[in-house]
Amino acid sequence: MRLTCLNAWGGRMHAELADWLAQNDPDVLCIQEVVHVPNTPAPWLDYRDDGRNLPQRADMLADLAEALPGHDITFCPAARGPLWHEQTQVWSHWGLATCTRRGLPVTHQAQGFVHGEFGAEGFGPHPRSRTGHALRLWRPEGAVVIAHMHGLRDPEAGKADTPARAAQAERLAGLVESIRQPGDEAIICGDFNVLPGSETLRILSRLAPRELVTEGGHPGTRNSLYPKPGRYADYMMVSETLAFTSFDVLHHPEVSDHCPLLLTLP
Repeated sequence: MRLTCLNAWGGRMHAELADWLAQNDPDVLCIQEVVHVPNTPAPWLDYRDDGRNLPQRADMLADLAEALPGHDITFCPAARGPLWHEQTQVWSHWGLATCTRRGLPVTHQAQGFVHGEFGAEGFGPHPRSRTGHALRLWRPEGAVVIAHMHGLRDPEAGKADTPARAAQAERLAGLVESIRQPGDEAIICGDFNVLPGSETLRILSRLAPRELVTEGGHPGTRNSLYPKPGRYADYMMVSETLAFTSFDVLHHPEVSDHCPLLLTLP
């Protein structure tokens, strides 16, 4: 079974990402920064904030369905906010999604907010609302709970520990514990927006003690499209006894300003 985790950067590398996903064809895809605009007036819209004008792929759910036609998609919106088509404001939904190969037996799911609540009238100030999603997947080798979140962005604190980040880690752990059964393995991943050694990782290590990015000696999870220092953001945490055949942080091809995390189970 192949699991891929990626912050999609709002779909800014759409063509590269779509081609790569079709080739990678993971059994489970945990993907953050997903944009969905029902009845979008254009395939690309602009996100305008803090003097930035960032292109966003307007209906990434449709893009994911096209790239992975054999998968079911669970979309977990965190907020409803404005994008722009030239001078026209367009309301969008923003959050994360989990794509699961159709036919895999998902016996339980838990979805909820790890920070804040659904912002229906705009994205709001940072740190903004965040969702988490966990699913329990039955396998003959033993069931596994897979969970992911997109951690808080905090312009003032950077990637440092904060009470809000500790609280969101506890809430994500709570989603895992709400569906995990005795004997289940656990995988917790995502763009946590923190550095190695953070309190977030310490809290989640109660459920998934092995962190594979740093354990494997990978120098970071950001690629050449990310110009800032601090190369760590994304993590893959697993149970101590989880059997896996490979793990990698993929720097090429570049399909986002984050590197995909690839985990293969027997």
